[in-house]
Amino acid sequence: MHRPPDSRSGPWLGSVFSGAPFLQLDPIYNFSYVHNDKESYFTYYLPNSSVVTTVIQNDRVCQRYTWIDRTSEWSLYSQSPADICDTYDLCGAYATCTIGNSPVCSSNAANGNGKSSSGSRTKIVVGTLTAGVLLLVLVLVLLFIRKRRKQQKESRQRGQNIGSLEKGSIRKSREEDLELPLFDLDSIVIATDDFSSANKLGEGGFGPVYKGILEGGQEIAVKRLSKESRQGLDEFKNEVLNIVKLQHRNLVKLHGCCIEAEEKMLIYEFMPNKSLDFFIFDKKQSQLLDWTQRFNIINGIARGLLYLHQDSRLRIIHRDLKASNILLDFEMNPKISDFGLARSFGGNEIEANTNKVVGTYGYISPEYAIDGLYSVKSDVFSFGVLVLEIVSGRRNRGFTHPDHQLNLLGHAWRLFTEGKQSELISQDIIKACDVAEVERSIHVGLLCVQQSPRDRPGMSSVVMMLGSEALLPPPKQPGFFTERDVFDANSSSSQNKPYTENEYTITLLHAR
Repeated sequence: MHRPPDSRSGPWLGSVFSGAPFLQLDPIYNFSYVHNDKESYFTYYLPNSSVVTTVIQNDRVCQRYTWIDRTSEWSLYSQSPADICDTYDLCGAYATCTIGNSPVCSSNAANGNGKSSSGSRTKIVVGTLTAGVLLLVLVLVLLFIRKRRKQQKESRQRGQNIGSLEKGSIRKSREEDLELPLFDLDSIVIATDDFSSANKLGEGGFGPVYKGILEGGQEIAVKRLSKESRQGLDEFKNEVLNIVKLQHRNLVKLHGCCIEAEEKMLIYEFMPNKSLDFFIFDKKQSQLLDWTQRFNIINGIARGLLYLHQDSRLRIIHRDLKASNILLDFEMNPKISDFGLARSFGGNEIEANTNKVVGTYGYISPEYAIDGLYSVKSDVFSFGVLVLEIVSGRRNRGFTHPDHQLNLLGHAWRLFTEGKQSELISQDIIKACDVAEVERSIHVGLLCVQQSPRDRPGMSSVVMMLGSEALLPPPKQPGFFTERDVFDANSSSSQNKPYTENEYTITLLHAR
């Protein structure tokens, strides 16, 4: 019995072995070559496990056949060695093998010990050159593999590049153990049906908001920064870094963000009942919101602000509190949203000064709009406006009355001084409400919108006043009670769309 001769595949050339040109990816066999700092190996397998294959080995060759059902016969797939010259050490180290010659082994050098087919040995230069070429090929292959891996690594880094500014902000949050999940763009595109108009919930200064459903069935709200946004990257980063630190039942929950390619998005819990302005400023929808629900909303907003101003790790000033930024959950519980303009204070800081005034007409406090001074009392002013809007069902900005040119604050102040504050109550709730409780809410609202921030109560006092029957101090004249002398108020109180469609955040610059 003869042992079949050894054969060799030759060096790996990046796609095949030099001695196995027949080796190619096909429906029968797949293969892979792995080479790294720790290991180097070649493996192949059958993609289709139903393929029948057999190996026949004799004294000269090893042949692999596969069964072809169509022809009902065995077909030769591969043979090793492929020819006589692939036989290992057939002619010796310093000789050449030429298919078609007889004998196939030959040498033409006088100084050497090459082995011919007759058994004599001579030394030739061809063998040395062949070894050098093989070494060069091996070096080139290794350089090719290294270059390819470098290109793949750089490509992955480009795909994950979210900009040094964004990455710095996210990294800072994680260093502070503030875990914020990052969503990939593909999952958000699928969840929102490629940001279809049917899933659009509304739009504000930041950009559009879409409803989405994640793979597991969780409903989300996707806030997408538009390229034409009146706000920008600073507001986006500010919202991420502020709200991720906050946890309260009356603050909207941020699930994570998506910062990929040109997209910047915030992923929030979905609020099925949209925003407060969708109800209180619409003739039909306002009838669905009775006084008990409205009073619960007022108290919820107050508790949320109290947490921001006093109980959170940092003192947070929202700076853009308005009806469209109050979202409502399944049970109509309020949640304060949109922290893009929020500012945090540390230590004993209570106020700050800026030459860039941001906010929404009708809710900005006078000291902030005129002098650029903002504090927790700025949010208190906005809260007071909200209370009066919730009670009356009318917007502060754009309010009109046949008997005067006052805005809603001025109208409420006038009725209060005349002892007619019950006339401010919306007709949707006047028939089934606790009038004393409503009038007390009006009183608290007027205390919050007083001209001087020193006269306004803090949110801790507001929460107490709303929940007790103690005697309240008389309110002083409100700030901006005749808004038309300061801003042009031409918005309509009949505009009603979800989220922040109605009002846009504005920016005013003041020279110092």
